[in-house]
Amino acid sequence: MKLIGIVGTNSAKSTNRQLLQYIQKHYAETVDIELVEIKDLPVFNKPADKTVPDSVLDIATKIEAADGVIIGTPEYDHSIPAALMNALAWLSYGIFPLLNKPVMITGASYGTLGSSRAQLQLRQILNAPELKATVLPGEFLLSHSLQAFDQEGNLRDLDTVKKLDAIFDDFRIFVKIAGKLQNAQDLLHKEAENFDWESL
Repeated sequence: MKLIGIVGTNSAKSTNRQLLQYIQKHYAETVDIELVEIKDLPVFNKPADKTVPDSVLDIATKIEAADGVIIGTPEYDHSIPAALMNALAWLSYGIFPLLNKPVMITGASYGTLGSSRAQLQLRQILNAPELKATVLPGEFLLSHSLQAFDQEGNLRDLDTVKKLDAIFDDFRIFVKIAGKLQNAQDLLHKEAENFDWESL
């Protein structure tokens, strides 16, 4: 199974990146996970000719070739970071790599809530007509993330690891099931291509 892990921040040092790196290493024997950075993408400016930057097309190609996607999001002001919103805006502008793509949401935060409000908002965004990802019902929340990892980058708490293992096992099953639910994909793709917010 091939997965893409999207680091949903432009921060140089982030426990969300650290969490995705742990997931990549922890499940390396069963799943191939490639981490993708969005920190250098240009700011979305809705070009009239719908020209999408090569850096975005490169990410889109990787997503399309993958069986599923993991998105790690921090929470800023009860919301996802601007960098992640920017990436999703590009990835839904005349291209549709996330359409019907199985997605698992993870999030780490310094406090107790583990980016729960940002994850809820991300679910709503991923349900937008031009995105329409297939999102795993459960999510992984990592609280007190500054204290969560040891010097080797491993999660310290055994119960946290067990919870992540359970959710990740569910996601692997979810990916296999979602891969068989393709009957409406062509129709959804056509609807996404023809969707226009300005004509509503």
